[in-house]
Amino acid sequence: MMKRMLMTSLSLVLALGLAACGNGNSGGGNAAEGTGDGAKAGSGEKTKISYWTGDRHDADFVKEKVAEFNASNKGGIEVELVVKGDDFDTALDLSFQTSDAPDVIRVKENTVQTFYKKGFLAPIDEFLSDELKAKFPAMPDLNEFDGKRYSLPNYGTTMRLVYNKELFAKAGIEHPPATLQELVDTAKKLTEAGKADGAYGFALNFKSPGSAFARSARVIAEMSGYGGFGYDFKTARYDFSGFEPIINAFKQIKDDGSMLPGVESLDIDPLRAQFAEGKIGMYMSYSSEPGVYKNQFPAKIDWAAAPVPTIDGNVKGASGFLGGQWLALSSKSEHKEAAWKFMEFMYGDQVLTDYQEKGFGISMVPSVSAAAKTPDVNGIEGFLPNKNDGVWPVYPSVAPEGMKSDDAFFKYMLNGGDLKAIIADLNKRYNAALDSVIANDGVKAEPDAGFDPAALGGKFAK
Repeated sequence: MMKRMLMTSLSLVLALGLAACGNGNSGGGNAAEGTGDGAKAGSGEKTKISYWTGDRHDADFVKEKVAEFNASNKGGIEVELVVKGDDFDTALDLSFQTSDAPDVIRVKENTVQTFYKKGFLAPIDEFLSDELKAKFPAMPDLNEFDGKRYSLPNYGTTMRLVYNKELFAKAGIEHPPATLQELVDTAKKLTEAGKADGAYGFALNFKSPGSAFARSARVIAEMSGYGGFGYDFKTARYDFSGFEPIINAFKQIKDDGSMLPGVESLDIDPLRAQFAEGKIGMYMSYSSEPGVYKNQFPAKIDWAAAPVPTIDGNVKGASGFLGGQWLALSSKSEHKEAAWKFMEFMYGDQVLTDYQEKGFGISMVPSVSAAAKTPDVNGIEGFLPNKNDGVWPVYPSVAPEGMKSDDAFFKYMLNGGDLKAIIADLNKRYNAALDSVIANDGVKAEPDAGFDPAALGGKFAK
């Protein structure tokens, strides 16, 4: 386990370093050449492929690049961009049960392993030159499985507390909260200060509890020294007990009336729209937010980002630096060569450089990070990697019987109950599922008594 962690960390350190590995346009430059898997020369027919993504923060940017590719490629290839919401995973599952699966799939650190195990992804090794392999460092269990590559990195993502500076000033609050109790107290003060304008202290996109907790409870747990998905690397068992104070704090905020009404049906984009209008004091999210408030929902307020609070104000772990994937080739694609030409175009230096400079993400590609300028986007400085950002080891993903942890925690927030008993039940069911995949699927989960979450941070600070 530690070996895997070190390999992953080393790959990311290399990828985020400022030392250039050459600036040749090895990706994308040739994507518009030749016919390959495209239309037959002179036939006028188009080879149509589809790209599915669940990302909306960069949708306009990607739409522009897709249009550029469609207009410039000489292979008669036409790409259809399909942007899904929080139902992306479900829609993708359904598409593979029919004949409507996409040709190119957006994969993330929390989906790529699942999609690989389900057989959704095709290896891309046959398309990779030695130059491309050197340009895009491979990360085991993140974009490489069983010695084959399934995706290439684009950008990394940090997670922060996003806050309304104007509402903070109005409430007389000088600093973002550093502890869970301060989070609760700050949410109450912000709500009192914003009451006349219909503003509330805190919100999360609980239409999808998994999405909401992934950008909040997860990182609070990681910064406090607990595995963000409930997995304890020291014991190689699931243990959600570290989430107890976090979930109780969220419940207290809701019980206090300090949480935006209607969060049960709130999706991330409507949340962002409300924040941009000044109706939300704080929430937690990824480093995609600066681009959102510049391009998607131009902010009408002065805002900033700060480290998320920890349980007691002490940093005992690291905020998970996420990334390592972007585009993947669908195993169901009937036009893999055409799909790869589009992927190659998207992984070209110009596209990746534009992606960072416009604030959509922090590049993980050496040649791009060396050439790209720091985005001139308000709020980006708060998201730049620091001493408390780090890469956690890959945990064994399981599918327990019954309710998932995120749904169980949100149900408790709404209805109350015995949280200790809920956690004990989660531990029992998740470990039963873990034992099953170890016995039946060859998954390995080995204890690492020397695992130190505090040693993960600081590898990406400039």
